[in-house]
Amino acid sequence: MTGRYPEFDRCRLTLFPLSERVNDLDSAVVRKVELPTEVHPVLRKVAERLADAKDRDAARIFMMGAHVIRSGVQRYLMDLMERGALTLIAMNGAGVIHDFELALIGATTESVARYISEGQFGLWRETGRINDIVADGAARGMGLGEAVGRAISCGDFPYKDVSLLAKAHELGIPVTVHVSIGQDILHEHPNFDGTAYGRASYTDFLRYTAALDHLENGVVMNFGSAIMAPEIYLKALAMIRNAARYEGRKVTDFTTLVCDLQNLPSGEVGPEPDKSDPGYYFRPWKTMLSRTVADGGRGYYVRGLHAETVPQLWAACRDQMAFAGADPNR
Repeated sequence: MTGRYPEFDRCRLTLFPLSERVNDLDSAVVRKVELPTEVHPVLRKVAERLADAKDRDAARIFMMGAHVIRSGVQRYLMDLMERGALTLIAMNGAGVIHDFELALIGATTESVARYISEGQFGLWRETGRINDIVADGAARGMGLGEAVGRAISCGDFPYKDVSLLAKAHELGIPVTVHVSIGQDILHEHPNFDGTAYGRASYTDFLRYTAALDHLENGVVMNFGSAIMAPEIYLKALAMIRNAARYEGRKVTDFTTLVCDLQNLPSGEVGPEPDKSDPGYYFRPWKTMLSRTVADGGRGYYVRGLHAETVPQLWAACRDQMAFAGADPNR
């Protein structure tokens, strides 16, 4: 014990190889790019805004929860990156884990119910390699997303073709990773370095904020992140509006999009709900769709599964933007 209170000794932990883990998903979940049978009209409006933002060199930011990766829509997002529809992707720590494991072994997602009962949840050797990658990257001044994307792109990963992080690294598009300490299985591991993670994730926050600084006439989207995305966006927007105020600029004319499963009004969302409404406590509504666009922006909501909404957004962007990349189904 080094401080006033006891700390858990991670040397007591036993890690097992991923080859002994039963996974709920494998690389077969990653879908081929196909045109959906229909496209939500709101997503067509957002695609028009994205095309206009591209012409104006304004921000096109895609924020996501980890379930987006588990939905198998990676190739749609890769194609959007290649089209120039996205200038930055922001994700949480779980997104990195799923992306890394899929690239390494072609499988991911352990059974929480099974392995928490056995005392083995999250304690897998190969996944812990991410901690060493982050520590090395932080020492080199890298962000967390950059460090892991570079490692996958340049390393021996048999399924790297389905890695969003690797593809973004190859295209020079930042992926920022916003970590909450104690929230991810990597934080259980004996080689987890909180200092390195704090440095790398804060670097990513500043990179995210720099990208958001071009939000005027731009678009910021949130697919399935109830807390990380609206909170990171809110603080970064406060920073850029503070700087813009004293530089004689405004950041008011932009578009936000939230795609989730909450039963919110579809389409352009107006004022935030009353505090007596449970919807008030769904941060993406009051933060992304109401408060921050109240001075001249517009916020849109689409209810649906990521496996439906991401392909529909892709299809709408396909009609708006020329494609200069390779076959997305490679």
